[in-house]
Amino acid sequence: MRKKIVAGNWKMNLDYNEGLALFSEIINMVNDEITGTQQAVICSPFIHIHSLVQLAKGYHKVAVGAQNAHQAESGAYTGEISAKMIKSTGAAYVILGHSERRQYFGETNALLAQKTDTVLKHDLTPIFCIGETLQEREAETHFDVIKTQLVEGIFHLSAEDFGKLVIAYEPVWAIGTGVTATSAQAQEIHDFIRKEIAAKYNQAVADATTILYGGSCNPKNAAELFAQADIDGGLIGGASLKSRDFLDIVKTFN
Repeated sequence: MRKKIVAGNWKMNLDYNEGLALFSEIINMVNDEITGTQQAVICSPFIHIHSLVQLAKGYHKVAVGAQNAHQAESGAYTGEISAKMIKSTGAAYVILGHSERRQYFGETNALLAQKTDTVLKHDLTPIFCIGETLQEREAETHFDVIKTQLVEGIFHLSAEDFGKLVIAYEPVWAIGTGVTATSAQAQEIHDFIRKEIAAKYNQAVADATTILYGGSCNPKNAAELFAQADIDGGLIGGASLKSRDFLDIVKTFN
């Protein structure tokens, strides 16, 4: 059975004390309210990670992740953070290839392939993001875009290594806009992704891969989205900054 995951991406929000306060609320609410087997993940700014890991000890339904990692092991890369550093904090996940990283920092599929290799080397779980822009969807090239991101970003992996990652489909046109892909649109892409995985590896690998939806997911639409056959959870942006909203999304799987 595929793992059900709801991952919060705090992006560049919350100072140190604000982050600890919000996370404390989340872990206690998870402890009190989550009855299923789903995993909650919080991907915070780097300043919070070690402290959040310490707070999460004993709360097995909550994990901590980073929002990015450098492709090199170490070196003269001022301001960057390596996978080894992230691993040393006790974090378990790393978001790679978020559309904002691709758009604002020029991250390419080739670069993300390197980052994926490095993150896996350090026994961290990549949450690998893919998705099309509004222009690409309107031009009806979105399936080609998704396939290229898969092929160039992660299809170089062995079946064993591929089985260690999580994929997040995020329609770029629905991130932070308040616009959400319909459940049918989201399911169509998730089904396409799973079929591409099966074609590259095999059906067993495809059936075991957790694929999340990211794109203005909130407590009101989570149940309909998560009810789709190939949607295994969400990568949550704005709603993850409010403990009640985030928990209500996680509770969808109860």
